Amino acid sequence: MVVERMVNSMGLSETKTLITQVITGRWFVVFASFLIMSASGATYMFGLYSSDIKTSLAYDQTTLNLLSFFKDLGGNFGVLSGLINELTPPWVVLAMGSLLNFFGYFMIWLAVTKKIKKPQVWQMCLYICIGANSQSFANTGSLVTCVKNFPETRGVVLGILKGYVGLSGAIITQLYSAIYFDDTKALILLIAWLPAVISFVFLRIVRYMKPVRQSNELGVFYKFLYISLGLAGFLLVMIIVQKKVSFKQSEYIGSASVVLILLFLPLAVVFVEQKKIQMSHKLDPFSVKIATNHQVEKVANCDDDAVVLGGEKETRWWQNIFSPPEKGEDFTILQALFSIDMLLLFFAGTCGVGGTLTAIDNLGQIGTSLGYPKTSISTFVSLVSIWNYLGRVFSGFVSEHFLTKYNFPRPLMLTLTMFLSCVGHLLIAFDVPNGLYVASVIIGFCFGAQWPLIFAIISELFGLKYYSTLYNFGGVASPIGLYVLNVRVAGHLYDKEAKKQLLKSGVPRKYGHELNCVGASCYKLSFIIITATTLFGAIISLILVARTIKFYKGDIYKRYREPVEVDNGATTAEMTVLQNGGKKGQETKAT
Repeated sequence: MVVERMVNSMGLSETKTLITQVITGRWFVVFASFLIMSASGATYMFGLYSSDIKTSLAYDQTTLNLLSFFKDLGGNFGVLSGLINELTPPWVVLAMGSLLNFFGYFMIWLAVTKKIKKPQVWQMCLYICIGANSQSFANTGSLVTCVKNFPETRGVVLGILKGYVGLSGAIITQLYSAIYFDDTKALILLIAWLPAVISFVFLRIVRYMKPVRQSNELGVFYKFLYISLGLAGFLLVMIIVQKKVSFKQSEYIGSASVVLILLFLPLAVVFVEQKKIQMSHKLDPFSVKIATNHQVEKVANCDDDAVVLGGEKETRWWQNIFSPPEKGEDFTILQALFSIDMLLLFFAGTCGVGGTLTAIDNLGQIGTSLGYPKTSISTFVSLVSIWNYLGRVFSGFVSEHFLTKYNFPRPLMLTLTMFLSCVGHLLIAFDVPNGLYVASVIIGFCFGAQWPLIFAIISELFGLKYYSTLYNFGGVASPIGLYVLNVRVAGHLYDKEAKKQLLKSGVPRKYGHELNCVGASCYKLSFIIITATTLFGAIISLILVARTIKFYKGDIYKRYREPVEVDNGATTAEMTVLQNGGKKGQETKAT
């Protein structure tokens, strides 16, 4: 064990110093965010406990679909958490998310286990919407914080953290099987308390720290990436094995133990990196100082519509809405929302994400209508989950590499991803033999890849000052696209074709009888429309590429590399040490 050998070779004083530096450093914030993200995927597990809700509360399929809609609405509407995060430190948002998560899912568990009187349907919709909305609070509190702490590697940060969100469903499933075995009602209780506990544990750890340059920063994130790839590979193997072999609870405990080891393995990387800093600069463990954000001073002679930040007037949120700054500078919220670039990105995201999410939500029904066996349908879901993760980390790391080395515009990467997703949609539309396996891989990958790209583009074009709100505004594209393409297109055309088949069969439909459609015609027209919509969104994205290509050809991170003047002859390395949680007995100041 790397950490154990490191601790054994050090004295008590040095060990205390190292532990202090680890806990107060930027890398421990990243590790804490990994754990928070890995437990925030309850919305992806609805299929595992929805049957308990349906059976216990005697719901029909329409009512269950209504609950599913409110789940998606709550999970993707995060503007409120973003606005709160603009005014408060991250621990407030994380605490609120914990409370919302526990309340929402705990109330559902009480209802399903009949420990309370059967709630009204609107109450259950409210509970699941509140529980799902906690995911946006966890994302805002941890992910946005990490992006601001590591602005020069934001694509990588978004990719790996979103990757952990993609794996969270599989992670929680392993833990649930080890703790509760096959009690699916208890799964609801697990997703009520586990994310809440993790967020509370790290409330004061996740915080803003002044960005600093570190030569091996990208290399550290690659180490995190390799660990997460190992975790994803292990989960994939377990998914396949557990579907073919019946596991006992003791065997589930063994697999869950490996998952926990892989989840905590990044902590070893954090210790190693902090040890390198400590070896270079002998730090005093009792003089730890955390760098804070820019301080805002109100000047007596300034007017009421501006404040002074670093000697310059700062625009209020209601000012100069249609006179925004240059791309890459800090836009106000309204300047960004009324920007043509934001509208183009939002529309492209609505088309792209809406199409892939529609395919994912209907994957089981698509497989059934096309005649695939039940075992294959479960394989499709697993493929989507793993490739969703791979898409997130791939788009984050690869887009960052191409941007840094070749000035490759990130919006163009988004365009290429949308074109690729059209291949998956067409495979479904024309029922290519065994094409649903390939489509599951393509659509899962593209769905995952689009999110880090959209969120990174928002941060690059409109700055990080109001990123909490703008990040969550970008997420609203998902429920809008899902409603239009899933409910109004795919759902409507499926029912229309099912009614046509029922009419041809001559069998009268009984009241409450579920409509079932069989054959390629069930989704053919829907996915042709979805393909056309995605292509249109890709063209819109190309317009955004044309508008931003000059910006991406420049040094978009230049503003985060301003020269630092240090008193008392302190070096750049010493500034890095200070901002990672310690100081070398010197005071520093930035101009």
